[in-house]
Amino acid sequence: METESEPYVRLSTLRQLHQVVADLNTARSLADTLQTVADGVVAGLNYQLACVNLVRPDGDLVVAAFAGDPAAEALITGRVGSRDAWERRLTMGVPWGDLRFIPHTEGWVLMDDDVPQWHTDGPAPRFEDEWHPHDRLYAPMYASGTGRELLGVISVDRPRNGRHPGPWGQEALQMYASQSAIAISNARLRSNMQRALVRLEREQQALRASEESFRQAFEYAPSGMAIAELGGDQHGRLLRTNDALCRLLGRPASAMRRYSFADLVHPEDIGTLLRTSAEGGRAELRLGRRDGTYVWVSLRNSVVADTADGPRFLLTHVEDIEERKRHELQLAHRASHDALTGLPNSAELRSRLSARLCERPAHTGAYQGPGPDAGFGHGTGQLPAAYEGGYEGGYEYEHEHEHGFGFEQTGGGAYDHHVHTVAPTGGDVDDGTKGLAVLFCDLDGFKSINDRFGHHTGDAVLIEVARRLTTGVRDGDTVARLGGDEFVVLADGLGAADAADLAVRLRNAIIPPIRVDGRAVRVGASFGIGWAECGMTVEEVLNSADQRMYVEKRSRAKVHRRAG
Repeated sequence: METESEPYVRLSTLRQLHQVVADLNTARSLADTLQTVADGVVAGLNYQLACVNLVRPDGDLVVAAFAGDPAAEALITGRVGSRDAWERRLTMGVPWGDLRFIPHTEGWVLMDDDVPQWHTDGPAPRFEDEWHPHDRLYAPMYASGTGRELLGVISVDRPRNGRHPGPWGQEALQMYASQSAIAISNARLRSNMQRALVRLEREQQALRASEESFRQAFEYAPSGMAIAELGGDQHGRLLRTNDALCRLLGRPASAMRRYSFADLVHPEDIGTLLRTSAEGGRAELRLGRRDGTYVWVSLRNSVVADTADGPRFLLTHVEDIEERKRHELQLAHRASHDALTGLPNSAELRSRLSARLCERPAHTGAYQGPGPDAGFGHGTGQLPAAYEGGYEGGYEYEHEHEHGFGFEQTGGGAYDHHVHTVAPTGGDVDDGTKGLAVLFCDLDGFKSINDRFGHHTGDAVLIEVARRLTTGVRDGDTVARLGGDEFVVLADGLGAADAADLAVRLRNAIIPPIRVDGRAVRVGASFGIGWAECGMTVEEVLNSADQRMYVEKRSRAKVHRRAG
């Protein structure tokens, strides 16, 4: 079972990975991109050495970039390894997904081949998963598409923690290699496009040849390309799209000419599109397919001219990033949710609770908070019945575009005014105030189940308790696992009596027997009810509910002893 600190480590790794992947798209040339790939392994993936081996036109691989050791960089940069030697390395050893790990016990047979290599001396490993100086780990980079053409290989050495990477580290390195392959392909494509554009602008005599070169680069580009009107009444209308973009969106070229990107973009992303400038503008947003679904893409704009003094057009490069977005969402979910129960973890609970609090104490009075799902990202977004019609007035959304896509916006954004969270002031007596209830739940008798039947049974009990708690609350309420056998429920829009009733319902839902491997086990639950209120910190809110839980646990224990 994972420890409470692991989500924070994963969040830190995810932020580092996100940053180095973002840096891949900032390089201006292929050489800069290759060096950025090597630097990103050292800076974001916690290896001390990284080498990028790029496939040459003749099939052999050349050391194109190195990071981590200037002496090693000077020694092996520019050296070439044969394709046969590399194919041998990529077919031996231990496969970790697309990665290939060759332990030192097998790698000795490679010492005399012609692949450039750099090793450091060090003591023999003391543990099974400790990194040996002669261990080798390779991350192949393949071009997108069905052919899986090898673009190059990233070789890494000397993890900073001295251990073999676990599943999380392996997945991060594999994802980084995939994004590096896309960045290298795009750098090559941009280089070709820039050469074509320079010829179009500067060489009037070679206009037809340059136009044909541009046409081929446009039509046969592996990612989507589009040319649109720039300025005038038809500003933004698509004039020409390549086959890759038509396949991506499932629309024929003839139909694409009836649209602009503003017609295809997801309604939630229209603001992002409008803020994207024409010259050098970049954006990540969703475009609609013909079947009604949406796909995540990266847009990159350039301005091109038909002739030296002719009309200008908007050239947009459209890259499919659906897979990367899916991986990012999966990684983000793993970092913010408990691996056993699937509930939000301690870090996510504190984040949701913090979003509802501010340092200034709220004014006393009637309930001012938003609906049950405000700040938590779940549910229908409706307000409690007592709150309907409680907000009057409106807001305005202003936007300035920099002569980019430049379409008029048809709707406003959400208001960003903080609404103070208040708490009932009557203690256990319901004074009519509605607030954000924090129910701290601790299981009774769980430790004895763990000790008697083992962690397998204990884990099954935790999973079932999480299911019963989730079933017993409303859409938009939060059920989180704080750690061990402790859970926390956030329920907005409740009064004191409502919170007490909810605690009783949840306790009654937990009490029935839980069957695990044909055996029925029982646990009880003690609940403490606290209230979130502006002017309190997250820890103060949780500690208040925790203390009330222990008061209730001791009180129930005394009643049980008297009854006995």
